Amino acid sequence: MILEHAVLNVKAGQSADFEVAMAQARPFIETAAGFQRMEVRPCIETPDRYLLLVWWLDLTAHTEGFRGSAAYQEWKTLLHRFYEPFPDVQHYGAPL
Repeated sequence: MILEHAVLNVKAGQSADFEVAMAQARPFIETAAGFQRMEVRPCIETPDRYLLLVWWLDLTAHTEGFRGSAAYQEWKTLLHRFYEPFPDVQHYGAPL
């Protein structure tokens, strides 16, 4: 299992709309093959910043499976307009 990590910097003042869009987007990722679970946490110190954590069965489930799917296009349409700058997505292996 791998963990996807991204810091989502949402354009100032758009957090409420982002949260609505994230709720609408969740079903698109949750039905992806290899998806395990997801958390989105608001930052306490920095308004309009969120931490996205997604657990995947393996790296290709995310990078090829989900990102290559029609569901990802829906996810992208709903969410990508909120980010400034666009997030750097990284993947982490199993805990030590």
